[in-house]
Amino acid sequence: MLARMATTVHQVLTTTVEKFGARPALRVKRGGQWKTTTWSEYARDVKRAARSLVALAVAPGQGVSIIGANSPEWLVADVGAIYASAMPAGIYTTNSAAQVRYITDHCEAKVAFADTPEQVAKFVAEKSGMPRLEVVVQMSGKPNDDAGGGKLRVLGWDEFLALGEKDEATNIEVEKRLAAQQVDDVCTLIYTSGTTGEPKAVMITHRNVTWTAETMISMLGFGAEEETVSYLPLSHVAEQMLTIHGPMRMGSLVYFCESLEKLGEVLVEVRPTIFLGVPRVWEKIQAKMQAAGASAPPLRKKLVAWARKQGLAGGYAEQRHEAKPLLYPVAKKIVFDKVRQRLGLDRARICVTSAAPISRDTLEFFLALGIPILEVYGMSECTGPATYSPPDRYKTGKCGICIPGAEIKIAEDGEVCMRGQHVFKGYLKDAEATKNALDADGWLHSGDVGTIDADGFLQITDRKKDLLITAGGENIAPQVLEGLLKGIPVVAQAVVIGDRRKYLAALVTLDPERIAAEAQVAGSSAKSVVDAARCKTFQQHLQKQIDEVNATLARVQTIKKFAIVPNEFTIDGGELTPTLKVKRKVVNEKYKVQIESLYAEAEVTTVETMVS
Repeated sequence: MLARMATTVHQVLTTTVEKFGARPALRVKRGGQWKTTTWSEYARDVKRAARSLVALAVAPGQGVSIIGANSPEWLVADVGAIYASAMPAGIYTTNSAAQVRYITDHCEAKVAFADTPEQVAKFVAEKSGMPRLEVVVQMSGKPNDDAGGGKLRVLGWDEFLALGEKDEATNIEVEKRLAAQQVDDVCTLIYTSGTTGEPKAVMITHRNVTWTAETMISMLGFGAEEETVSYLPLSHVAEQMLTIHGPMRMGSLVYFCESLEKLGEVLVEVRPTIFLGVPRVWEKIQAKMQAAGASAPPLRKKLVAWARKQGLAGGYAEQRHEAKPLLYPVAKKIVFDKVRQRLGLDRARICVTSAAPISRDTLEFFLALGIPILEVYGMSECTGPATYSPPDRYKTGKCGICIPGAEIKIAEDGEVCMRGQHVFKGYLKDAEATKNALDADGWLHSGDVGTIDADGFLQITDRKKDLLITAGGENIAPQVLEGLLKGIPVVAQAVVIGDRRKYLAALVTLDPERIAAEAQVAGSSAKSVVDAARCKTFQQHLQKQIDEVNATLARVQTIKKFAIVPNEFTIDGGELTPTLKVKRKVVNEKYKVQIESLYAEAEVTTVETMVS
């Protein structure tokens, strides 16, 4: 077990370069070929970026905005800002120009990074609202001559990196700033995704990131041989730990995936040893596999059904530390190993889910295929993980146990609280919010409601602010019910509503890849989601499945009515955050007419649709 001691980011990178300087650190596909950056080259460019930021008069403690797809340049900009004692602030690529302005102005950035002309344009459009911003660095391609529109200086990537080399004084200043850094200095800002109101700036320290990275690596036995795929937004703390600070401590290799749409092919090509998927990613993989399975020959279906039965029994036996079924190895060889290979997960020692609730149906789907998905619970304010699930000690449906060296407890009102070296310093420029989140004893109040069992495993039941209180005064946890609804194969997403209402209702979206197979079972002619939403026969088929869910619930928890949304909830549509969490406030507002129709005083019908 490694000693878990906090250091500065600079000290971690320096040590890793000394050990693994010639080893590959980063790989990105350019022109159809993987381009490799070694650890020595990575550190060299980080120092060059720091010198250039100093040359542009970025002061210690000043923010530096970064918006763009995951890439080596994103990392160099981020860590370069840390080296310059500035505070990098990642921005989601889906954010609007107004949201870009808010973050850039809030962190008082003088310099910003953007990967494309389209992202650069967001800064130009809102320049009047960012009085301190002077320079935007375009990380990819050569900027147009008029890219700044006369409002901002726009530099190309190579031009930016060369700035600091013109004057040796910049190097002296960077070294001076590095020598002055302390472990409790803020090294990065994580802006919350803002499901309600403006995002808050979570101040993360050197201690937070280096201690957390060291702890996770130590307890899971990770090393320099690990290979991971970076594809989730780097503005999110989980991806920063997986792509920046974890690999920096291990000396491991990171591959960059251009987009979520290309994740499947990149996984097959890279075959990572560690894979983190948010619930929506796992759900989409599940949906595609189920759609493909529906068209398989009868004999193949029977074989897979038999293997999955062995797999599920074996997965739960493993959790109880009992022997797996006698024929489990046979199922593994003829089905599970092939599935892993086709998914690109045949080398994955650990598959993880985090960032949002995941349904038990999805967990059991993969468990039955010999792919246990280990849950991690945490938040930006505790630098990512508060709990983890060891591969040899996990429970399906539970979020794991407290990470070593930290504490976790359940408050009297059921709120989950954490304390330790991973807990943030506070919110930038928001003393009131900091006071509400951190109590006098150093406990971080998560806003989540949960329980801890006799073995120390945490289970999250809901968000405090998401709890529904019906007109009858019953407290309802919607996430639990939503997880059950998403267990219906054709249901892609679900949002339960009913706060201050007489009964519960739900909005559901359908998986387009399941429509044809489900319609055939239902005896419906539906060919698309819109068809299904209009078809009474399909609605009645779905109602029967919801009735089966209701049969397992207390009366006050049952879903009395539902509406089919004829499209998926998306980031672009505003219903999802960039990390694919549902924005309940947006959903409630966007579909308020349809929601009200579910509670009309007229005679209550069982099924409603949202298609006129």
